[in-house]
Amino acid sequence: MKRRHRMPFGAECRNDGSVRFRLWAPAAQKVELCAGDVNRSTHIPLDRLDEGWFELVTDAAKPGTQYRFRIDDGHKVPDPASRFQPRDVHGPSEVIDPDAFAWNDDLWRGRRWEEAVIYELHVGAFTPEGTFAAARERLDYLAELGITAIELMPLADFPGKRNWGYDGVLPFAPDSTYGRPDTLKELVQSAHSRGLMVLLDVVYNHFGPEGNYLNCYAPQFFTDRHHTPWGDAINFDGPKSTVVRDFFIQNALYWLTEYHFDGLRLDAVHAIIDDSEPDILTELAAAARKVSEPDRHVHLIVENERNQARYLRRNELCRPRAYTAQWNDDIHHALHVIVTGERDGYYLDYNDRPLDLLGRCLTQGFAYQGELSQYSGKSRGESTRCLPPGAFVSFLQNHDQVGNRAFGERITQIADTRSVRAAIEILLLAPFPPLLFMGEEFGSNRPFLFFCDFDLELAEAVTQGRRNEFARFARFNDPTEREKIPDPNAVGTFEASQLDWDTIDESSHRQWLSLYKRLLQLRCQHIVPRLCTGCGNKADFVVLHHSQGISAQWMCEDGSKLLLRANLATAPLPGLTAPIARLIYASEGVSDDMLRQGMLPAWSVAWYGEP
Repeated sequence: MKRRHRMPFGAECRNDGSVRFRLWAPAAQKVELCAGDVNRSTHIPLDRLDEGWFELVTDAAKPGTQYRFRIDDGHKVPDPASRFQPRDVHGPSEVIDPDAFAWNDDLWRGRRWEEAVIYELHVGAFTPEGTFAAARERLDYLAELGITAIELMPLADFPGKRNWGYDGVLPFAPDSTYGRPDTLKELVQSAHSRGLMVLLDVVYNHFGPEGNYLNCYAPQFFTDRHHTPWGDAINFDGPKSTVVRDFFIQNALYWLTEYHFDGLRLDAVHAIIDDSEPDILTELAAAARKVSEPDRHVHLIVENERNQARYLRRNELCRPRAYTAQWNDDIHHALHVIVTGERDGYYLDYNDRPLDLLGRCLTQGFAYQGELSQYSGKSRGESTRCLPPGAFVSFLQNHDQVGNRAFGERITQIADTRSVRAAIEILLLAPFPPLLFMGEEFGSNRPFLFFCDFDLELAEAVTQGRRNEFARFARFNDPTEREKIPDPNAVGTFEASQLDWDTIDESSHRQWLSLYKRLLQLRCQHIVPRLCTGCGNKADFVVLHHSQGISAQWMCEDGSKLLLRANLATAPLPGLTAPIARLIYASEGVSDDMLRQGMLPAWSVAWYGEP
């Protein structure tokens, strides 16, 4: 089976053996195709069309041909819609024929979102080799663990050999550090053969600071009417924005069709500024659903610190109108404060009543649904009424919450083991889709540090900027202390972040892995069957015994009930009424006698199901 997404730009192989090249360059007077290597290069002018487009159909290129565009006899630039960059972001693009890959997963239709257990991974740091092929070798392990979806951090071509992926500049080209396009397709196909969905993290809010040549020939891609943390915003709502919008919509469709991804996670959509109607997020989601439904399960997830529940609304059949789910930072922040006691930065908003906010997350999704944020000084969030639990992805660790720490510590390094276990016992059996960050399931001690590989001048600025970010924290008031923060551009910073799979056989790590496997087995057996597709979310909670514990219950669509009792403190929790229900799970050290007597030991959890 062949899969190809036909795009209105870039290099397209045609059935007659020719290649069509198309570039939007409204600021250019002349564009030439430079095909071949430095020793033997062919220069062919593109025809100038209306509205800033240039086009060429030629027999002088074929699959494997390397090429650039020369703008007005000056800059030679890569194709912004390049499907592959064999020599990084400053090098030539390569003509790729999608039909050269033979797919054999034509019967794969994805999985219901209610079955989602997500495993976020960075391809470069997941294995010692750091490649698509090496990640493929770990798929059996993930399937046996109980994972149903892997989420790849961004793959768009970035400068250098190492990067988190959020500094990509060529969004259609999977970075060559990890392998060629066909090896990524093999990874996706192999995952599908094991019943695993594959989700991709995409960045539509900015381009990285190195290797972006768009301003040379298409400055209309950006606007100074809006500003973001990275400078001028991408032009989604001003003059000439139609092509810009289509560029990103086509990118989403490209990953979903040509690579057969099962869904996308859109990074930091709160930094996408668009005052038009419909906005780009709504238009993109509609386009993605049009090409995939009803034949496939395709899932669209957002990261959105504004908690804009409007993007998560369901239709009369309780299917997503636009986005399937949002990463729920609120539940992470509440649990993090409870487990670690840390209250710096944005954790300030969860300091006063962390158990109440946790209870609201467990039963309503967002903790903030329009209330004032002390940290930002603004109201935050919208009502989650009528949204099902599946609209909220929960986690205790992810790349942000680990990697944005100065030393990239895992939560097991900054919190008591019992408290972390209790938090995981809540998240993995709650009726929300849980997300794990690579290595957490075996208690990895490896940090996940911020790393990149920029050119020398930019590298120094990034290093100093990274260290200065932490100056507001008391621990780093002293410049000498800030100098201890790892250099993001050092090779050793990246190498320290790679998982050490050899430790998985050590006793403490086996215990963590055993816990995760058991909880995910119980989730599959007892929780997922209760997660029907209806939108009813009848749930409530009570904070117990001087804010020491929490009791929560959910009425499921099938008429059954799910109940949680949790002690999230260092002292035993007395006075509980044991429900007349089947015990699904209890923490280690919790006996039947204790439960009958209405007592939970410190940092322990009990889950029940009715009937």
